Amino acid sequence: MSLNELWFLLIAVLFVGFFFLEGFDFGVGMETQILAKNDTERRVLINSIGPFWDANEVWLITGAGAMFAAFPHWYATLFSGFYIPFVFALLALIARGVAFEFRGKRDSKTWQKTWDVCIFFGSFLPPFLLAVVFASFIKGLPIDGDMQMYAGFFDIVNAYTVVAGITVVLLCLVHGLMFTTLRTLGDLQERARKLAQKLLIPLAVLLVAFVIMTYNMTDIFDKRGTLLWIVVALGVVAYLLSGYFMTKKKDGYAFGMTGAVMALSVASIFIGLFPRVMISSLDQAFNLTITNAASGHYSLKVMTIVALTLLPFVLGYQIWSYFIFHKRVHEKEHLEY
Repeated sequence: MSLNELWFLLIAVLFVGFFFLEGFDFGVGMETQILAKNDTERRVLINSIGPFWDANEVWLITGAGAMFAAFPHWYATLFSGFYIPFVFALLALIARGVAFEFRGKRDSKTWQKTWDVCIFFGSFLPPFLLAVVFASFIKGLPIDGDMQMYAGFFDIVNAYTVVAGITVVLLCLVHGLMFTTLRTLGDLQERARKLAQKLLIPLAVLLVAFVIMTYNMTDIFDKRGTLLWIVVALGVVAYLLSGYFMTKKKDGYAFGMTGAVMALSVASIFIGLFPRVMISSLDQAFNLTITNAASGHYSLKVMTIVALTLLPFVLGYQIWSYFIFHKRVHEKEHLEY
């Protein structure tokens, strides 16, 4: 494996990790308006992700940083071309983070409702917009020979990318509901499980629709057909198992299966792209690849050494935090947020 291939793989792993971990955070954030019946339940939900949400976002920052260092042309084309969606996603993440800290600072319904709205939209917009961006990757964008992207509104926002966005949002919600069953007790836990079961059918319809649209509207099944069909088959198995475990109230296994569906969905994007990183709809010769978008060999070598040195500490810290804060959150306890 070359260093170019290694760093493409590492970036893929970082984004898979981000969607798996931050996916349930986004889901819980949406639950504060969909599942919670009162302020106490909202506080329970927020406290269930309180120790984790900021560390989970590090996966996104690290993925973007790795992209900048390993594939600067990919980073430049991507962030300049998707400047407006990324600004909205960033503002939503900022508002969400501030809302977590500020909603409990004043005993005022108007104050709390304002921040609750920020939490909801700060949990809905980022997964929707990021899914739109990733779907655009594989559909193709108007990129010229100078690696400049000249995308109009409908190049980015169209039926295919909107379906992708809605699918990922609903998948995050189901994933978050299963996380809630692991972190709460009583009526809230039971309602989270029942709602997740109800959402399985509409989510399945969206997932099937997205696979069909991907097959017909992109070339990734032509490029990586055998491997992608294996991923699809694994996703179907994981999805069916998630529903089975929900009915048996084996919430840990169900959470693992919804996470597996999320991880396989994101991984399929990178599998379909490889060795490309962005597809040009103007001319295949203008595609950005792991070769023409990469940094020099020496830069990649130094980055590899640094990454392999620091990665165990980062993973160790995150595993430790999940172990320390594994206890369920109860409404009778002191709620920090």
